[in-house]
Amino acid sequence: MPVKAEFSQPSIYLGLIFKVDYLPMPSPELASVIKHLEAIAAEASAVVDIEDSRHLLNRLGELHPSQREFEAEVLPTRVEDVPCEWLLASGADPKRRLLYIHGGGWTSGSLDSHRPLSARLSATTGCAVLSIAYRLAPEHPYPAGLDDCLICYGWLRENGPGGASSARSMFVAGDSAGGNLTLSLLLAIKQRGLPLPNAAVMISPATDFLATGNSHRTRAARDPILRMGPDGMRRAADIYLQGNSKLEDPLVSPLYGDFAGLPPLLFQVGDAEVLLDDSIQAVEKARVAGIDVTLCVYPDMPHVWHIFAPYLPEATTAIEEIGTFVKRHG
Repeated sequence: MPVKAEFSQPSIYLGLIFKVDYLPMPSPELASVIKHLEAIAAEASAVVDIEDSRHLLNRLGELHPSQREFEAEVLPTRVEDVPCEWLLASGADPKRRLLYIHGGGWTSGSLDSHRPLSARLSATTGCAVLSIAYRLAPEHPYPAGLDDCLICYGWLRENGPGGASSARSMFVAGDSAGGNLTLSLLLAIKQRGLPLPNAAVMISPATDFLATGNSHRTRAARDPILRMGPDGMRRAADIYLQGNSKLEDPLVSPLYGDFAGLPPLLFQVGDAEVLLDDSIQAVEKARVAGIDVTLCVYPDMPHVWHIFAPYLPEATTAIEEIGTFVKRHG
């Protein structure tokens, strides 16, 4: 189980005061996961071609055959110009819908790379999951990807896997860059006066391109896949933004947005991650704004460990926790 803190006003968070369930030793499978990630990171350090980089991300799912196994119906669809697919696990309610925004550093990731995770989320949440292939940098810099997320969110409210029908409940979730886009999407929805989702889930999100959190320095040598300090975030920003926005723009670095009025939020992050403080700082901001927010910090877990379910027990636990959170909110 993770270190967990749940906040809804009034509550105390200052100084990282957590409600601790228990802290078991990491599972034996974690060592194989770390070794796999380190091998991919070593290859990535020599990659200069964007297509090679995208191929490496897909290899995250190649540690164990079980990672590619799932039970869900896959229905390809399209929302305007955005390729998408429905993931429908047995018993999923088509009126309960979850928009899933994959990670990959704003430059990589695909429907294929995140299909097993999206399917597992349909199973644990009981939702019809719409996974989207938003436009990627460098070919399509900001705000193209966020614009695609907005289009798909609006469409999802009024369309289910069987055709036009209004959603009874709506959720948004994403990992890494997709976690960044999830939180940015909430702020964009709020800015436009559109109906917000029932709740949202951020998995290992990047929330601050300015990299003000200490973990960008203290975890750089420990993080097996995101081995970068603040300079790495600036390089990612250069590729993603290409001069189209400032780093502190709330729709780019949602940490600098106004969280008041946002729906219940769940943040999951590993304590070995460079991005650990991106979650901690965002959770503190949400708490101050009076938001119902839950932070779960998983001991020793690397960036987006969920990809390794069901091989890695902690990944299965985290995905089940998302299911519990979503069901609690609709």
